[in-house]
Amino acid sequence: MSASTVPVENVRTGLMFEEFYVGQNWVSPSRTITDADIVNFAGLSGDFHPLHTDEEFARSTSLDGRVFHGPGVYAVAIGLESRLGIKEGTAIAYLGMDWNLRAPVMAGDTIRVEQVVAASRASTSKPDRGIVTFDVTVKNQRDEVCQEGQWFVMFTRGQLAT
Repeated sequence: MSASTVPVENVRTGLMFEEFYVGQNWVSPSRTITDADIVNFAGLSGDFHPLHTDEEFARSTSLDGRVFHGPGVYAVAIGLESRLGIKEGTAIAYLGMDWNLRAPVMAGDTIRVEQVVAASRASTSKPDRGIVTFDVTVKNQRDEVCQEGQWFVMFTRGQLAT
């Protein structure tokens, strides 16, 4: 490796704590949920509830078909949000969430993530870090809110980084 080559793991493309401001927002790329997503998440999670795995049962309910697991939608939302790149090389830890499921997501629905910075604060115990609170909404192709809540993420502070 030459002196001018920087290892990929040392390249920062994400935002430092100080670069976030309340009201800042992003919209992720979209992704269409498939039948394979429902089947694969059932296998991964072990949740074989008939609402997810039995088309005839699911059609007999008010949902009129199999539903993608709520935690599966949340997992896809994390992946869609990560494609924004704002955390790349700067996020230290995902601290948690306050999350609500509002509407079902079915095979064929196309979802996206809309995210807004709700708050930020410097860490009280670690001066090289800060915590950003994001308001996050998962919407479908009809602009209906499927899931929403807040995500709490710890970031590196730029002025103290070497």
